[in-house]
Amino acid sequence: MDRPIERIGDVATIIQGDALTVLRELPGESVDAVITDPPYSSGGMTLTARQADPAVKYQTSGTKRSYPAMLGDNKDQRSFTTWATLWLTECWRMARDGAPLLVFTDWRQLPSTTDAVQAAGWLWRGLVVWHKPSARPMLGEFRRDAEFMVYAVKRKANPATRNCLPGVLRHSVNPAEKVHLTGKPVALLHDLLAVTQPGGLVLDPFTGGGTTGVACMATGRRFLGIELSPEYHRIATDRMRAAHAEAAS
Repeated sequence: MDRPIERIGDVATIIQGDALTVLRELPGESVDAVITDPPYSSGGMTLTARQADPAVKYQTSGTKRSYPAMLGDNKDQRSFTTWATLWLTECWRMARDGAPLLVFTDWRQLPSTTDAVQAAGWLWRGLVVWHKPSARPMLGEFRRDAEFMVYAVKRKANPATRNCLPGVLRHSVNPAEKVHLTGKPVALLHDLLAVTQPGGLVLDPFTGGGTTGVACMATGRRFLGIELSPEYHRIATDRMRAAHAEAAS
């Protein structure tokens, strides 16, 4: 595989490249879980709005902080569904039987994401709701203070815990912690990893700022990530190296 690859001991590998291309080069039945936050291609009611710069779509006006460019977030509804089906099919091929899948999405792309998950062969098991207390208010409308994780398994569930896990997770976004425009709280990923096998290998084809990998370092999971942006590939690697050192100390 002739592309930039970073390794952190024997616990993490982060590959820089296009997710679909890289996934096709990786071996089948080799990962124990898939948790990922792909570009939503959302943030607007029209095609023009969805194809706007993510820094415009996903930030309120007057926001001072800027982030490296977010790539691959400009697909229309039909191409998003087709594209998601393709990479989710490769994830299914790479997953071992019983592996869980968790895919982040928002309310606009929820129908497309659930279609793609099932078209790729995964058994859809439900939704996990992320409640965001810090979401901005909507004058005269219902507050859009939730995102969703589509939960599925390959063939038949193989529970990693005997605990009954909640279906709604409440975590605020900490701006000081974010390194990515759409970065999720590390504590949220800690909660989601409860459905994965301790010590197992977690695949994230859209690594972004590396939050899933950081959570894996802290909870004793191994990590395999793919990231298109060279800048985020470096940022994610640096964050995971720091998390690995902290976990080992």
